Amino acid sequence: MKKLILIGLVAVLVLSGCSSTGSGELIGVQKREKWFEPDPYGMVKVPMGSFVVGPQDEDITFSMNATSKTISVDAFWMDETEITNNEYRQFVHWVIDSMVREKLGEEYDADEFLIEEDEYGNPIVPPYLNWDARINPKQEEVAEVLEQFYIPENERFFRRKELDTRKLNYEYQDIDYQAASAERKNPQRQIMNSDKSEEFYSDSILVSDRSQFVKTYRLNIYPDTLAWISDFTYSYNDPMAKMYFWHPGFDDYPVVGVTWEQAKAFAIWRTQYHNTYLSAAKGGAFVQNYRLPTEYEWEYAARGGRNLTMYPWGGPYTQDSKGCFLANFKPRRGNYVDDGFIKPSPVGSFEPNDFNLYDMAGNVAEWTNSAYDESAFSFTHDMNPNYEVNAMPDDPAVSKRKVIRGGSWKDISFYLQSGTRTYEYQDSAKSFIGFRLVRSTMGIDN
Repeated sequence: MKKLILIGLVAVLVLSGCSSTGSGELIGVQKREKWFEPDPYGMVKVPMGSFVVGPQDEDITFSMNATSKTISVDAFWMDETEITNNEYRQFVHWVIDSMVREKLGEEYDADEFLIEEDEYGNPIVPPYLNWDARINPKQEEVAEVLEQFYIPENERFFRRKELDTRKLNYEYQDIDYQAASAERKNPQRQIMNSDKSEEFYSDSILVSDRSQFVKTYRLNIYPDTLAWISDFTYSYNDPMAKMYFWHPGFDDYPVVGVTWEQAKAFAIWRTQYHNTYLSAAKGGAFVQNYRLPTEYEWEYAARGGRNLTMYPWGGPYTQDSKGCFLANFKPRRGNYVDDGFIKPSPVGSFEPNDFNLYDMAGNVAEWTNSAYDESAFSFTHDMNPNYEVNAMPDDPAVSKRKVIRGGSWKDISFYLQSGTRTYEYQDSAKSFIGFRLVRSTMGIDN
């Protein structure tokens, strides 16, 4: 009887794993979902291509940190504008909502705000947040929890009840693929004698526990609004520090005061936020990953298909034939308002480049995913080049340098050039640095 059951089980496995429709031929797994990639909201496609990376004019700073060479990059999607205050605020509100739900689940009714079992009654560790549970701020328990997120009374200004942004911490996980690649060895092999009496294993094995490469981070995600004051000595910028991020009048302005680490956290949140929707709406649809662009992807996108040109609009000048400036920067000798704006401008205030990307020069400089090294152009590959360093808080400062591109509203025109590269430290926030995200295309695409 046991033998019959075993034979029946093998038959089921064979039937489920093979199909007679292929007539014994190799036809691949059938009934796979057809892949169609719709245009992501707010993004434009940058086609694959090659270009000459590096400076197209003299190096007036004598930094000698870039050399010209031809490279090729894959196609990718890119945000058509820099991430705005209102878009980043969605991230902040999500963090607030999740922290309140988690606190309510821990202190009061775990079944209502935290899901601790799946549909089959199996425990889930850690529990999932229940986003369907409605939060009533007038409810006594909810009011007590919300009180914990406000500034203590002894710190209040004119007794105003304000959100304590120091408590807005986002916890996320990331995989260190570089470390995993370095530790990777050949797959495990098992060799048996013909009589199955002895087993031999190869010396090379595949790392079986990848938890060592999964890193958990906890990061405060609120922008540093005081950067408006600390960045400029003997300059009055208090109104920007008080209102720039939260006032609705600045909703469509680029978010600033965000560190490289916060920008990366935003990318991971956006990825999970989008994929959670796809999983719920389409039953485990394909995963989409958002990230910061490499500095080479950024330069290629900034050029807009125009090779060997200084600026995204092509020519060597920062004004058009009518004398109008083509970007938001510091023209001439400190006449900030000559381009129409004294500080950042609403995103998309100037004409886009040939890839329909806005503000690839000026407005705010932008974080890239790449680590900064003066000689990176020399040792990186010529296909999808990139140089990364996963610097930890206690690592030396030199390893925390990240490439920024594009120049900003307070920079001279040299920093607006597509080939100009400079850096800032990953844990520093500036009132002139923002970011935008990219997403790789799936499959063959140009």
